[in-house]
Amino acid sequence: MNTKFNKFIFGLCVCCGLLSCSDFFDQDPDHIIFAEENHLINATDTIYSVTGILNKLQAIGDRTVLLGEVRGDLVDITSYANKDIRELAEFNISDDNAYNVPRDYYAVINNCNYFIEKVDTGMKNNRNEYLFMREYAAVKAIRAWTYLQLVLNYKEVPFVTEPILSKQDAEKDYPKYNLQAICEYFINDLAPLTERWGNEYPRYGTIRGNDSRLFYFPLNIVLGDLNLWLASETGSKDTYREAAYRYYKYINERNGDNSAYPTGVNYYAWESGTSSWNSIYGRSSGTLSSEGYGTNSEMITMIAGDSIPAEGNYSELRNLFNSNVDNNYHVSIIPSQSMFNLSESQKFCCVETNGTTAYYAPDNLTEHRTGDLRLYWYYSWGWATNRSTGERMETSYISKYESQNIHIYRRYMLYLRLAEALNGAGYPRAAFQILSTGINNEIKDDYVYPYYSESDSIWLSRLDFDNERYEVCTALEFASSTAVQRASNTIGIHTHGSGWTPLNEYYKLPEAPMPDPVDEDGDGIPDEPVIITKDTPELIKTQQEFVDSLLLNECGLELAFEGTRFYDIMRFALRQNNPEEFLANKVAARRGDIDGTLKNRLLNRRNWYLKWKGQIGLY
Repeated sequence: MNTKFNKFIFGLCVCCGLLSCSDFFDQDPDHIIFAEENHLINATDTIYSVTGILNKLQAIGDRTVLLGEVRGDLVDITSYANKDIRELAEFNISDDNAYNVPRDYYAVINNCNYFIEKVDTGMKNNRNEYLFMREYAAVKAIRAWTYLQLVLNYKEVPFVTEPILSKQDAEKDYPKYNLQAICEYFINDLAPLTERWGNEYPRYGTIRGNDSRLFYFPLNIVLGDLNLWLASETGSKDTYREAAYRYYKYINERNGDNSAYPTGVNYYAWESGTSSWNSIYGRSSGTLSSEGYGTNSEMITMIAGDSIPAEGNYSELRNLFNSNVDNNYHVSIIPSQSMFNLSESQKFCCVETNGTTAYYAPDNLTEHRTGDLRLYWYYSWGWATNRSTGERMETSYISKYESQNIHIYRRYMLYLRLAEALNGAGYPRAAFQILSTGINNEIKDDYVYPYYSESDSIWLSRLDFDNERYEVCTALEFASSTAVQRASNTIGIHTHGSGWTPLNEYYKLPEAPMPDPVDEDGDGIPDEPVIITKDTPELIKTQQEFVDSLLLNECGLELAFEGTRFYDIMRFALRQNNPEEFLANKVAARRGDIDGTLKNRLLNRRNWYLKWKGQIGLY
């Protein structure tokens, strides 16, 4: 995806705060590339400019995953991990760390700023269609997503929205923006584009065997993330609502206006009737590694990586997470004890073929098969022999890293964030059903609306999950081993790995005590039906806290190793009475027992973030 332009700026520099700091970036002439006439008015220049931005994204692909995962609680590092990865894990990141390079983010941002300023958005073809609005919307979404990554990692960042095209531009004073300011700016920047361009992408077909639609960041998902982070900072119920609506809006438009994008009914389970507890089948084999674009595909957004190291933007993630000949079978990153504990703490609920009788898989099974089965499915280990020395080496494989591409957004992540937003908005019952049964209008009618006020129910009805387009899996279908017998397309996310959740007695929402039925005439029939009462604010608060804990666990079970964990913990921590204590305890327990040194470091919130040469980050 190399560009074909022939003019380069003298250098890219961005000032930090109100200080001029021309050394913020190296004087690299490749930071921004633009057309001969210094404006974008034809398709060739526009296409190459957009693909040039996608090329710049490749430079931050690996660190997007590593900064989000190595600093979390679900992975540990081995003795083969290099200095840079070890610094990430220890939250002691030096200025020369390979993953602490803020100029790479600003290279993306500056190219986006240039495109946004120079592209002719008013140009139309002979059919009166706008030529470059798809590109314009896509680049604005990329810029917003990149700024969000930057501020999540550096806490306060120099903010610039015009292209830096000269040394004079570089030496201007630019303000610092924090997370709230970044979110508020880009919510206002992106929202006007969504009604017309929310589900439109540049039409570049296939690039190196990949559908180019997977290279873009959907406007409504980015808006959902911005609102979710902002709500976690401010506690605003309305902002949580807006986040939920944006995630839903993407779901509702993913395959066309008023279409469907259900979760699917993929899961891992024990073979029905098993007695030896060694026979497992899965109905989602290959969904995480599949990079096709279809109406029911899991993948939404990825950063394309080069296929060979010599091409310059080759992802090292496969070599860091998986044993192979390139790393002499020595991995740097492995699942942590905390990951094993989380997986084994779940109760796997089996259901008989009658669809009504539940029983549970036993504990103390081998090969990480106790509890949730997702870890067992995508993590494997073994032994290899060094052909030269005869050395017997332990190996480790995580099947999520079989691709050269870096995965950013996928379907189950989207539903988990929808549930998180609904819970924050004050609707823990709706969020819980996404985890337990899956969601459609019938589920809301039976398990959500009766417990909330009329105004809340009216708002929730905006999230229209039509019963015919979202058919929830039944216990009978789940228990059947014959795929032909299953016509549903929606399932609870916890059921993806922990068995039939609706019958799981260990996975229940807290309820207010119900009055005992009155049977004065002794005929065995209550004299008066039990009336469902609305949930009180106190009960809703209790349920929110409970569902929040379920959601953070589910993010770990479903999204482990994918680069979101530290950010998820940070976002959930912001909602706690003591965010520092919450995050420090969670991360410091990655090896089982709490690491006191690491906990003390994380009790200081400044240490959650990176900093660089006194010019960005907190000092």
